[in-house]
Amino acid sequence: MVGDDAIRDRQPQPCAALTRPRGEELLEDAVVEGRVEGTVNLSNHLTVESSGIVEADLDVEDLTVNGTVHGDIRASRSIAINANAKVVGNIRAPRIIIEDGARFKGRVEMDVQLPPGVTA
Repeated sequence: MVGDDAIRDRQPQPCAALTRPRGEELLEDAVVEGRVEGTVNLSNHLTVESSGIVEADLDVEDLTVNGTVHGDIRASRSIAINANAKVVGNIRAPRIIIEDGARFKGRVEMDVQLPPGVTA
């Protein structure tokens, strides 16, 4: 369960900073600045800051990683693993960006709709 001090609302934009939750959380846009363990489900964007360490499976709309993620990631729109970030786990999204300098170990699956007549 998440304590009141673990999630910080930032106004005027809907955003929460996750610092130490454990388990499953259902939130809007969120920023990880500390450690998160368990399973995280978000209906919008998750950003893992450079100070963030996530040891969880993630199911999000969009993900931006600047820190460390250990776990499988599924995004309905996009995953961006920026330079100096580290991801260990399988990733799945229609759009995936892995910047030069990022460290990634896992399998990549892209859910891409192919044009009519084109088969994979």
